[in-house]
Amino acid sequence: MTLRIDIGGLPPERLRFAASPLAELTAMLHVLAEPGHHPQLAGWAADVWAALRPELAERLREAEFLWRSSRADFLVPARPRPTLAEELDDVDRLDDARYVTAALVTTCGSNRIHFGSPSPLTDATARERALDLAQARGALQEAFAERLLADPAAVRARVRDTLEQCAGAFFDAAWSGAAVRIASDLRLKHDLLKRQGLGAALASVSGAVALAPGGDRIVVDKLQDSATAARDDGVTFIPSVFGRPHLVAVHAPGWRPVVQYPVAEPGPSEQVPMETVTLRLEALAHPVRLRLLRTLARGPHTTVELAHAWELSPPEVSRHLAVLRRAGLLTSQRHGRYVRYTLNAPDLTSLGSDLLAAVLR
Repeated sequence: MTLRIDIGGLPPERLRFAASPLAELTAMLHVLAEPGHHPQLAGWAADVWAALRPELAERLREAEFLWRSSRADFLVPARPRPTLAEELDDVDRLDDARYVTAALVTTCGSNRIHFGSPSPLTDATARERALDLAQARGALQEAFAERLLADPAAVRARVRDTLEQCAGAFFDAAWSGAAVRIASDLRLKHDLLKRQGLGAALASVSGAVALAPGGDRIVVDKLQDSATAARDDGVTFIPSVFGRPHLVAVHAPGWRPVVQYPVAEPGPSEQVPMETVTLRLEALAHPVRLRLLRTLARGPHTTVELAHAWELSPPEVSRHLAVLRRAGLLTSQRHGRYVRYTLNAPDLTSLGSDLLAAVLR
């Protein structure tokens, strides 16, 4: 499964490596929402939650669908600015239709809502579909989607205010250290670009990113097969300290392709019993189960959602989920008429950082 970015004929200067305060704040917010994805940062996340004012903590939970399972496109800037305030100003310049569509892709846990389709702000059918998808994700997601569609201006203002409050609460302190490591990484990337070319620079980004033979495409290992074109706007690469092990790619129609990649080195894997390792590796040996696990890494899903995403029958999906559950790689929880399955990231971590990175990117 790959994302292919066509860069044929693109001038070298349009391939940009740059730091983004907003993208790094979004990575931090993802850590707070999904600390199980980032065991090396679990202590940091716990400290931040403990120090947050209750009102800000509630705000983060209310809007976490913008960064939990995937990132809203406008939170990973294609044109990074030096400061968080400048990047938030750029977000404010987006029209409501584009902002709402990008927010609903993450809120609804589906790529079936995309820029260019009828807007749920003006089309009743699109609105009903968006709310149905959000409902399947849970009551909080449904409530957020309803507020967003009813009064996008108010929600946008509240989200910006929430992000600005994060600056004083934890981001400024964390960014001061992360920015140093990010600057060091950028110096390395720029030196590789100058001395060895794009292929070497991409190889240093991640083993999951490569320049295709012929040099006209960038190939990124992602969950689903897809393709996009950089066109004249180029491609942006953003290093992240808090993003490991995720490799985030923004490539929706109408958006400049952006790849946010981890700077930090993976830590050593923990030891687990051989019987446990064997059981889990056997569960992961089937390609369908691995695909299901990668989908679940983006957030909780129901059997029907997984069946739809991979064009399988619900009974077939259920059989594969049962194997993954026996191996301890999934948990499940009932919410009304929905049963949602969730990746057990800490136990997956025990199998090794390379496997964890492959599933979570």
